[in-house]
Amino acid sequence: NIFYRDDRWRLEHQAVGPVNVTIVRKDKQVMWMLLSRLKHYKEVPYDADQAPKVQESLEGERSRIAIGTETLDGHPTTLFEVHVQEGKQTADYYQWLATDIHFPLKLMKKDGSWSIEYRRVRIGPVSDFLFQLPVNFQPLEKFDGEKQQGPLPIPPERRM
Repeated sequence: NIFYRDDRWRLEHQAVGPVNVTIVRKDKQVMWMLLSRLKHYKEVPYDADQAPKVQESLEGERSRIAIGTETLDGHPTTLFEVHVQEGKQTADYYQWLATDIHFPLKLMKKDGSWSIEYRRVRIGPVSDFLFQLPVNFQPLEKFDGEKQQGPLPIPPERRM
């Protein structure tokens, strides 16, 4: 699940792993990765490359051409071929833009090397609570992708 508003978003990960929620606060230039079961979090600097591509136009967009229509997840969409300037190179994408909610339901690099699709999109108000760091969570000192010096702390309810 993804919750998005202006300069902040929350990703609730479905894959099994230590991080099950990521809260991104562009306004604070920070990302919090939550390990809910352990009630810990890791704070890392904001990374613009991690921003969800949920705007109608893409960053660095140079041109777009409507090339078809399709229904995705119950929404009528217009399929666009979009040309984007990424640094010194040009990248080509396909974008399925829902015409009823003005939201890009799917984005895919033309060469097929990357894609993302949003399903069950609902447009509406989102609580500030979703974008706040939980008060009872403690910072996790070692969680930077490098080898841990020791095991992760065991929550009290699992200790024997």
